[in-house]
Amino acid sequence: MDAGSCNACSTAGTPLMKYSLGKDFFGRAYDRLSPASDQSPKWYCEPCSMMKNLQRDFRDIRTEFDKLSKGQASALSEPEAKQRAQLRLREIAAIAGTQATGSPLINSTDVTQLIEQFHAHA
Repeated sequence: MDAGSCNACSTAGTPLMKYSLGKDFFGRAYDRLSPASDQSPKWYCEPCSMMKNLQRDFRDIRTEFDKLSKGQASALSEPEAKQRAQLRLREIAAIAGTQATGSPLINSTDVTQLIEQFHAHA
């Protein structure tokens, strides 16, 4: 798609893409093409598309960490999943830190805080 502008950074005149089908960080399927869940589709330029994927992983990890912290069943109950999530958070922090102007999709402070919460929870 070439029409319109990126829903994250407003860049216009560049190819835009939408990732709607796939798996979340923990391998669970998601489908954003379903009419009930995608009434206003968003389109992203290539750099923002990458950041959107990082944002999705961060959100998935934070949701599972919140469950774990409350003593609920969580994908992070498995040591391997928890270690993989910690590595992914460090990757997200490193990539987000390379963005000169920051990303409208990822708040580096939130990522850093979640990394610290992981360490405190260990």
